[in-house]
Amino acid sequence: MPSTPATEDFWFLLLPGFSMLGFLSAVEPLRVANRFHQGLYRWQVMSLDGGPVLASNGMSINADSGLAPLARTARLLLVAGFEPLQAYSPALARWLKRLDGEGVTLGGIDTGAVVLAEAGLLDGHTVTLHWEALDAFKESYPRLHVTQELFEVDRSRITCAGGTASIDLMLDLIAQAHGAELAVQVSEQFVLSRIRPRQDHQRMEIATRYGISNRKLVQVIGDMERHTEPPLDTLELAERIQVTRRQLERLFRLYLNDTPSNFYLRLRLEKARQLLRQTDMSVLEISLACGFESQSYFSRCYRTRFACCPREDRHPVPARSRKTLAPLLG
Repeated sequence: MPSTPATEDFWFLLLPGFSMLGFLSAVEPLRVANRFHQGLYRWQVMSLDGGPVLASNGMSINADSGLAPLARTARLLLVAGFEPLQAYSPALARWLKRLDGEGVTLGGIDTGAVVLAEAGLLDGHTVTLHWEALDAFKESYPRLHVTQELFEVDRSRITCAGGTASIDLMLDLIAQAHGAELAVQVSEQFVLSRIRPRQDHQRMEIATRYGISNRKLVQVIGDMERHTEPPLDTLELAERIQVTRRQLERLFRLYLNDTPSNFYLRLRLEKARQLLRQTDMSVLEISLACGFESQSYFSRCYRTRFACCPREDRHPVPARSRKTLAPLLG
């Protein structure tokens, strides 16, 4: 007779302001997998104090326990959203490090990776998190290897961009443990047309985002997004797609009703706004990180774009946090 697979245990530590979508998208594939093969998975919810936790959408989830010892075979996923370091403490870091030393697999959903990074538990691992927090995360933890994948499974670390990417993560784990056929069965219950691999883009493709089909223009915008520090000049951008500067300007006018320099400036200012709202970097540091050599010029451009100066647009940052992130998707 075939042996019965051992039950796998998932624990979800919900941090205040956690992403409800990221959490439920992780739990539901486990529930559906148990419909087809009973007893494959168990899951429980933790909170910092054992009480209910309020999500970013205003709903609360009851916890099964507070911080407690876990079996070596358990998987613990931290689910966060807005300001993931708000609830960070040395006690939480010590508990996570103790679990790591005992062999527990640790992971983060949405911005849960931020807490693991702050505790020093992502060193030497490949990690991902929600795209909107990526720039600030890279500035805060420059030594970490960060990707824009939907999820990463790197030895005893699991990180995920959150949202519906949690479904893709769980389908991948189900396929690894119990075969692709079961993963497909689970996927079909969610009316998904396909199972996305981890390499899929978190964001819409550039062509879809901007409603453009010109291949050269798509390539230029991609180059702009990848090179904000320092920015490339218009002539270099044109040379990369083998057109003249005038031809490049014509493409932007035709498809985007804009100029290359103005479009590029808006991209850099949007990045600056994210860093202002998600980190405690100084205005000078942010201006340099976004390719502005002069802080006064940066401030003038910022005011023109957002009708306020950079300092007025900051979100309050907890004093204890070195660099707190606050992504807009929770």
